[in-house]
Amino acid sequence: MNNALFTFERPSNEMPLSYAPGTKERDELKKELKRQSSQEIEIPLIIGGKEVKTGDTGKFVMPHDHQHVLATYHKAGEKEVKMAIDAALEAKKEWEKTPWVERASIAMKIAELISTKYRYLINASTMLGQSKTPHQAEIEGVCEAADFHRFNSYFMQKIYGDQPLSVKGVVNRTQYRPLEGFILAVTPFNFTAIASNLPTAPALMGNVSLWKPATTALLSNYYLMQVYKEAGMPDGVINFIPGKGSVVGKTTLESEHFGGLHFTGSKATFDYLWQSIGNNLSKYNQYPRIVGETGGKDFVMAHPSANPREVATAMVRGAYEYQGQKCSAVSRAYIPKSLWDDTYKELKGMIDEIETGDVQDFKKFMGAVIDEASFDNVAGYIDQAKKDKEAEVLIGGNYDKSKGWFIEPTVIRVSDPKYVTMQEELFAPVLTIYVYDDEKYTETLHLLDETSPYALTGSIFAKGRYAIDEALYVLRQSAGNFYINDKPTGSIVGQQPFGGARRSGTNDKAGSMLNLTRWVSQRAIKENLNPPRDFKYPYMGDE
Repeated sequence: MNNALFTFERPSNEMPLSYAPGTKERDELKKELKRQSSQEIEIPLIIGGKEVKTGDTGKFVMPHDHQHVLATYHKAGEKEVKMAIDAALEAKKEWEKTPWVERASIAMKIAELISTKYRYLINASTMLGQSKTPHQAEIEGVCEAADFHRFNSYFMQKIYGDQPLSVKGVVNRTQYRPLEGFILAVTPFNFTAIASNLPTAPALMGNVSLWKPATTALLSNYYLMQVYKEAGMPDGVINFIPGKGSVVGKTTLESEHFGGLHFTGSKATFDYLWQSIGNNLSKYNQYPRIVGETGGKDFVMAHPSANPREVATAMVRGAYEYQGQKCSAVSRAYIPKSLWDDTYKELKGMIDEIETGDVQDFKKFMGAVIDEASFDNVAGYIDQAKKDKEAEVLIGGNYDKSKGWFIEPTVIRVSDPKYVTMQEELFAPVLTIYVYDDEKYTETLHLLDETSPYALTGSIFAKGRYAIDEALYVLRQSAGNFYINDKPTGSIVGQQPFGGARRSGTNDKAGSMLNLTRWVSQRAIKENLNPPRDFKYPYMGDE
């Protein structure tokens, strides 16, 4: 038995590679892109460490070239989901007894494999399957994913090290037990790193996971499962079950062994799952933990003292990187009249330089939106804005799905600050702007706060500290991640723990101790070193 008191040092964030012309990484990534795009693979379920092929299949295509099939994938049915539950519960018997240092060592090995041996594999599969540019794939599919595993291991030891006071004659300690049953991880298409974190964070704390990946991100997610295997993750600790959400959700949430939900996705889906959990509450062996992040209607608020070019740069990067398909993407902005002309000039100049197309062309700043349903939905909003008197499409507004699901970077100016595209999440490269009277800064802050049900990210641009402080106070409930003179995207693990409140989720802050504490159940243990031998207390003595 290893009884050493081991300590992980606080890790450093994985630094992204540039992929600039002439670099070795650029050549290696292009080679891997060519290899992956020239093959079509088969993606099975992985249950208890074994590949399972159901015969009920779907096609996985490139969003920027939807006739190009990258994989055929198998879908889980009710039978396979129940198999995964059984496999997870069997694996749990040994996994929950595994020392934390051993679990952390697996996580650290995963991070090392992602950032070294399989860096280009994960990067290329994220680019091709999710239509990300090299920079976007690198910063999250590789760097953020590695950061999650390294920082979570560090945070885990800090949680376990938080112990109560012991006094004379008594030893007190806290045991951090994994939850009973299994955790259902439902992951999104837009971040490979989130897909990696949601099933593995509970597993790190001794739990077992059923992983329902987004069918529009299966290529990178399947390769992650292979990385976990190579890193030494025991069979059955994480079970990979792509398939229809209705099938996977119904079967898992009706099991008495359901212990918790780790979710990132749409508000509508999260609402449905939460309601289903409530309807099944009497079946469960415990009250399940529910951790979720949904979406946002994220904002840039400019004060009259702001710099127009800085504001425009934040809006372009925040709104159009990864086609606006980030929960933190800028989708609404409030610009004072005194800055509008200069800000618009800068904004248009930058957008005119944006190239959209196949992400294998490294000159492209944008790829395609994820699928046809998303394309059609966004096209509908744009068409409506072209008709409505309260809206004007200033930039872009065109779209084409003949080869890929491409939508131009679009700017809409509205006269109604509560126009639909100022309130609803579009998850697309569409930015809506409201121009306000300079003297109505405070009034506009309150307007911003009251406009959308979401509260994920936002930013304030200003030079005056009083203006910044006022925004911090008025917008204190408007964003779980708030930025000063910066775009409201690009949170970094260990630096800006991520999550929002209101209808943006439970704000359990991925990339921090707060998230990991949700996957344990504390038990306080008291040991009396000198047990009493008489029931009587001193006050009961004779006078």
